[in-house]
Amino acid sequence: MDKERLYLSIINNMHDGAYFVDNERTIQFWNKAAEEITGYAAEEIIGKQCQNSKLNHIDGEGRPLCIVGCPLFSTIIDGEQRRASVYVRHRDGYRVPIMVNIFPIYNGDSVIGAVEVFTRNSPKVYEDNLIENLAGIAMHDALTNLPNRRYLESFLSFKFDEYTRFDRPFALLFADIDNFSKFNNIYGHDVGDAVLRNISTSLKNTMRNTDLVGRWGGEEFIGIYTISKDSEAVVVAEKFRQLVNNTEIMSNGEVLCVSVSVGVTIVQKGDTAQSIVERADHLMYESKQNGKNCVTFR
Repeated sequence: MDKERLYLSIINNMHDGAYFVDNERTIQFWNKAAEEITGYAAEEIIGKQCQNSKLNHIDGEGRPLCIVGCPLFSTIIDGEQRRASVYVRHRDGYRVPIMVNIFPIYNGDSVIGAVEVFTRNSPKVYEDNLIENLAGIAMHDALTNLPNRRYLESFLSFKFDEYTRFDRPFALLFADIDNFSKFNNIYGHDVGDAVLRNISTSLKNTMRNTDLVGRWGGEEFIGIYTISKDSEAVVVAEKFRQLVNNTEIMSNGEVLCVSVSVGVTIVQKGDTAQSIVERADHLMYESKQNGKNCVTFR
């Protein structure tokens, strides 16, 4: 028996689950114990990026780790070994608590991926929504059910990690509903809340799994978009503006329309989370000064 077959035989007969991801976080190997612990066969998992698989790791507070701080991705970035207690979603829908050990795989001096070895943390299992409801409270805005500021800040940190490690660009959009305080004063706060909910519903229906749009606060929204070229930033911002323009609200038989002013920018070398948000915010105010209901890009 050659060494590769011997090693695979050993790994497949371990009681601990084990899988390997490359630098793109694509799952390349999934052992027999991983199948048994999660219910997912290798052919259902191999070839998928872990953040797009159905494993959906969350921490004890219900926060989705692929968004707010994936230990596997962190190990790929810094080469540090990690240990964490998390919950994985079983194929049948319930949550299984597991202890994970993560370590980098090197080719020479370069990290080419990471291995996660995991075992059940206790004999208990948990109904999916008992823990995931915590995520809804902690990471989503109560009125709109969009990602809240905490969620957006965590995702922005994740996108900066991707940008630093893999030079993957992204665009940040900052939008503010035009004349919203006047709108509230004329039609009342219930109608204002309906505006926010209707806009949010439209936004949720157009979100890609690589992007995140959420409520920053009040009538302000932030969108974080994966892009491959600079011109895409204006395209996504213009789609956002038009989507809001086409959102209608009924009030006492009257059709009400709203508009939004948008600033959008692309991550640059030397940027921080604060600097890119401030730049997009400034561009949004330029849109306000230019007559509102428009996009400013730089």
